[in-house]
Amino acid sequence: MWRLACLPFVIHSVAMLIDETRFHLRRGLPRWERLGHPADTLTVIACYGIALFLSPTPRSFAAYVAAAVFSALFVTKDEWIHARVCTGGELWLHAFLFTLHPVLLALVGLRYYGGSGAAESDRARAFFGSFLVGQAALTFVFMLWQALYWNGPWQPREEAEPARG
Repeated sequence: MWRLACLPFVIHSVAMLIDETRFHLRRGLPRWERLGHPADTLTVIACYGIALFLSPTPRSFAAYVAAAVFSALFVTKDEWIHARVCTGGELWLHAFLFTLHPVLLALVGLRYYGGSGAAESDRARAFFGSFLVGQAALTFVFMLWQALYWNGPWQPREEAEPARG
């Protein structure tokens, strides 16, 4: 079960790369997206951090659930603007990503706060835990990319309206 649980993370990562390379690099990002996207990613990193660095207690579980719910809602904050500036393909990809987002956070929560089932092996559970550490590191690197690439001095400072279509 835990090895299979890696698949949604891989699919989500590929979808994020498509969003970044096919859509964002093509149309460019206005200031609200250049700031908002790293903030979105930071909410995911906060969830990973709670699960990875806090002991699994009722209090840390409550904090994790609150952070996960906040993250799932926060990442949708710009969709009313995206509806005006993005293509149908990008909007569909966002919907797909929003569908996967709570699934990923639920899997993280189950791994760190759920009980160990009799049918699962300790090795598979440990593998998934190691996978999540790697996923958290990659997510952090992606956030750095978002913050540095899109906000570097090489990016135009005007608030250009992205192309529609």
